[in-house]
Amino acid sequence: MEDLFQFADDLGPFKILHIHRPAVGLRAIVAIDNTACGPSLGGVRMAPDVSAEEAFRLARAMTLKNAAAGLPYGGGKAVVFGDPKIEPRIKERQIRAFAASIVNLTDYIPGPDMGTDERAMAWIKDEIGRAVGLPRELGGIPLDEIGATGFGLAIATEVALDYVDFDLKGARLAVQGFGSVGKHAARFLAERGAVLVAASDSVGTLQDASGLDVAQLAALKESGRSLRDHRSGLKLPVDAILQVDCDIWIPAARPDVVEAGNAGLLRAKLIVQGANIPCTPEAEAALAARGVLIVPDFIANAGGVICAATEYAGGTQASAFAAIEEKIRLNTRIVLEEARSNRIPPRQAALKLAERRVRAAMALRRWNGGT
Repeated sequence: MEDLFQFADDLGPFKILHIHRPAVGLRAIVAIDNTACGPSLGGVRMAPDVSAEEAFRLARAMTLKNAAAGLPYGGGKAVVFGDPKIEPRIKERQIRAFAASIVNLTDYIPGPDMGTDERAMAWIKDEIGRAVGLPRELGGIPLDEIGATGFGLAIATEVALDYVDFDLKGARLAVQGFGSVGKHAARFLAERGAVLVAASDSVGTLQDASGLDVAQLAALKESGRSLRDHRSGLKLPVDAILQVDCDIWIPAARPDVVEAGNAGLLRAKLIVQGANIPCTPEAEAALAARGVLIVPDFIANAGGVICAATEYAGGTQASAFAAIEEKIRLNTRIVLEEARSNRIPPRQAALKLAERRVRAAMALRRWNGGT
């Protein structure tokens, strides 16, 4: 078992729950990092290679993300060990068993994440009465379907353009992870004039310097095929997305995909982080030294959780989009202004903003928000 105390600090984690239900093949971990601002809100990730460390690091990212967005929620995350593409009836049994195992963990509100979707959240809601990112039929705002996180990334990119030397119209865009986040980020940015020159999925990279049709690629993925099945464009290995000549690079896949060993391959001027913790600290430092501007994950990709919070409060899809634009536009500006004024990395400025809000909430709590 991993020693998570090595990651502990005065913010958290508050609680780590290990779940094992062998009768249904379920192994899962829930990490509740900090609840000073409110009950923890965070997604349920399903993948074969998740870990307790990943759960904790993602939960901390949610603490920072929710605080930076000014939401009345703390940070939590759940990881389920398994292939998200298993037979649907088996997946439903496992997700329902996971839900039954957290029925009394009332300071955690589950949402969709990599490997889970609105249907999975419906199963959880049916079991325990709480979840966000629900299907429309259950009164939810299906954040993956409408592209809430991708919309937020487009807004963050618009703001960041005031701090780089190129315009959005005609800007070359590359997206790592053309899934529920990446495809919508590409769509919203293409609508604003950017040109998608490369995209990748778990099978490979597709590149075309003259531009790729975002709608065609989205339809291809929705049909269950890979980007490499597209009839045109250069078919390259998965990691080739790191070396694409572009202006904007959006990582929307797994954590730590950019590290010290491959950061030098990136050829972008602006990185807007769609995934949680996609770059290691060493990689971010190396990129910053080259003058690459990075909009940190918990600032740029907060659209999904803002949408989820709006849904949980009974809001509408229109009010969710309005909240996403207002909060992400403001927070991206605050972070990038502070970074430029104080000559510090944007992540450091973002951390100062989020931690200030968390600690202010902790000061009002009898038990410091559970920690």
